[in-house]
Amino acid sequence: MTVTLFVMGSLIFLGATLDATLEQIKNKVDVNVYFVTSAPEEDILALKAQLEALPEVASVEYLSREGVLDRFKERHEGDQLTLQALDELGENPLGATLNIRAKETSQYEGIAHFLQNESALESGGESIVDSVNFFQNRAAIEKLDTIIKSSQTFSLVVTIVLVIASIIITFNTIRLAIYTSKDEISVMRLVGASNFYIRGPFVFEGMMYGFVAAVITLVLFYPLTFWLGPVTEGFFGDINIFRYYVDNFGEIFLLIIGTGIVLGAVSSFLAVRKYLRL
Repeated sequence: MTVTLFVMGSLIFLGATLDATLEQIKNKVDVNVYFVTSAPEEDILALKAQLEALPEVASVEYLSREGVLDRFKERHEGDQLTLQALDELGENPLGATLNIRAKETSQYEGIAHFLQNESALESGGESIVDSVNFFQNRAAIEKLDTIIKSSQTFSLVVTIVLVIASIIITFNTIRLAIYTSKDEISVMRLVGASNFYIRGPFVFEGMMYGFVAAVITLVLFYPLTFWLGPVTEGFFGDINIFRYYVDNFGEIFLLIIGTGIVLGAVSSFLAVRKYLRL
């Protein structure tokens, strides 16, 4: 029972790690709209407001021409030749940008179609947009979307298979334990004991097995997640599995304890059924 609950608990941490990793990847995907240097700021901000009103859009960041220039200088602070050439121009050659993040990677195409609308990208009959990088990054974004969906599907399938296998193992183990009491059950049936009276102690025993196994599982997870915490934070980015365990201990406690008790009760109920000749 402890092994079964340990497997189920591990699936919780694996799922949290996978979600955090996918979320980190999603946050690195965006669409940038590059404006011409002559684009009026009020028109850019008007387009920003239109984009923020779209249900697919999670956030829109506006970066002025001066902000774009500052970031350019930061990225090339070690390239004196580039900075010198920039100074010789005597003016800022870079236009403002909008950094757009969608709620889901599959929604970037819809945002790109909106940006293709000429009325949204023009001011006074002239285009205010220099380029939109979605079309250059389209293949990479679509591939990433496929990878994310495949990962989620694979995770769900693996979870279902492991949970079913764990339940079957637990059921068979408890059934073997009850097998040793088959003569006692037969005698109780002969003297007229009711099914509830016979089944009750086994179900209660199964629930106690589940409760104790759940406590052991929760205790085992503490040193394990403490040891794995720095590893997951360094490898998977934002998630520290130990901090996740501590922050969500209440939910994990109820889930593991509840699963243990229910699993023990149901397995015992079904296992003793055979010997009651129901």
